[in-house]
Amino acid sequence: MGRMFGTDGVRGVAGSELTIELATYLGQAGAYVLTKEKEHQPTLIVGCDTRISGGMLANALMAGICSVGANAIYVGVLPTPAVAYLTRRHKVDAGVVISASHNPMEFNGIKFFNGDGYKLSDELEDEIEAMIKNHMKDVKFPIGSGVGRVEYRLDIRDEYVKFIKKCVPVDLQGLRIVVDCAEGASYYTSVKALRELGADLIPIHIRPDGTNINANCGSTHMDELRARVVYEKADIGIAFDGDADRVLAVDETGAVVDGDQLMAICGNYMKQNHTLKKDTIVVTVMSNLGFDVMCGKTGIHVEKTKVGDRYVLEHMRENGYNLGGEQSGHIIFLDENTTGDGLLSALHVLQVMVDTKKKLSELASVMEIYPQALVNAKVPNHKKEHYMEYTEIAEAITALEEKFHGEGRVLIRPSGTEPLVRVMIEGKDQNEIEEEAAKLAELITKIML
Repeated sequence: MGRMFGTDGVRGVAGSELTIELATYLGQAGAYVLTKEKEHQPTLIVGCDTRISGGMLANALMAGICSVGANAIYVGVLPTPAVAYLTRRHKVDAGVVISASHNPMEFNGIKFFNGDGYKLSDELEDEIEAMIKNHMKDVKFPIGSGVGRVEYRLDIRDEYVKFIKKCVPVDLQGLRIVVDCAEGASYYTSVKALRELGADLIPIHIRPDGTNINANCGSTHMDELRARVVYEKADIGIAFDGDADRVLAVDETGAVVDGDQLMAICGNYMKQNHTLKKDTIVVTVMSNLGFDVMCGKTGIHVEKTKVGDRYVLEHMRENGYNLGGEQSGHIIFLDENTTGDGLLSALHVLQVMVDTKKKLSELASVMEIYPQALVNAKVPNHKKEHYMEYTEIAEAITALEEKFHGEGRVLIRPSGTEPLVRVMIEGKDQNEIEEEAAKLAELITKIML
């Protein structure tokens, strides 16, 4: 069995892989490990996205939390970054989000934040996992008045809206914005914040029913938003994923503006205003080659980590940087929040548009995007880390690297959250790299299934 925790918590199909038993164990072990050195009765904030399984898993998780003597505050449907913020604001011991982010509806996940609002280290996750595998051995479960309580605070979401508006108090009057909330966790907070800041707002996919999260909408399905922006003659389209920790945009022509471009826009603006710490942006190895070229021309230093916003964040904290993120739209403004925050990122981009009086297409043109092909190879989850152990796959990858050397690159990596190996190729000819990426992905699936 592989490691229980992926790059973004524990994920799986709710009810079969992520069972109520596992959720209860995660509540017990998580609460115990994160609060065992506290002398007071500890408290954890729990929030979720709009998936139908969220309530089921939240109740199991909170039962586990209370069974070890900790209290739970249930805040209902809230974006992941809102839970991180509220964990800090209310000075509780930890926060938990029940969400599978951009994954399909049947999946769900459980991820923890420490009392400072940061995702857990690998060491703490391993400690939680070890306790679960040991069936909570040697843990004394309280009875009577020692059992924890559950408090329900569904009103708390407005505190996050107020915080976001204070972070970026930009006047959006005169801007026509289409926002796609992916039938997910941002359906209330993002609409409220953007309207209160004065935007002429056209919200779409804000009627979650528990089964429609990310379904042909949000940051993973941009076609409807692109068409709607053009139809409405809007200045910008904004797309969140299911838990709203990432954002992508659409310019006034209907073209997608990805996370690399959004970081380029904000990074250049921050550098010009002397707020980009150490003139550095932290990205992952998946960022487009065009990002490096842009930074070279504008005097911005780039530092790279392995894929996963948690690794970007760790590098930022260790080295004192305040802007970083991923091409997928996880963007971290560390001066203001401790995790990727789609709404916060969107407001920073809107601030640049307002202050410079430039269209989004013009701002995005600071960076040329090099052709890139990304194809997923479906493989058994327990095998995905071992693709290089197959001789035929390793030889095919080496041959491609030699072919594109100097005029592109090949990047192969296992997904941190899904049973996939991701094949990414950059080069000059879009058709060629798409063909090669598809061939390699097909080979990986064929050999590893």
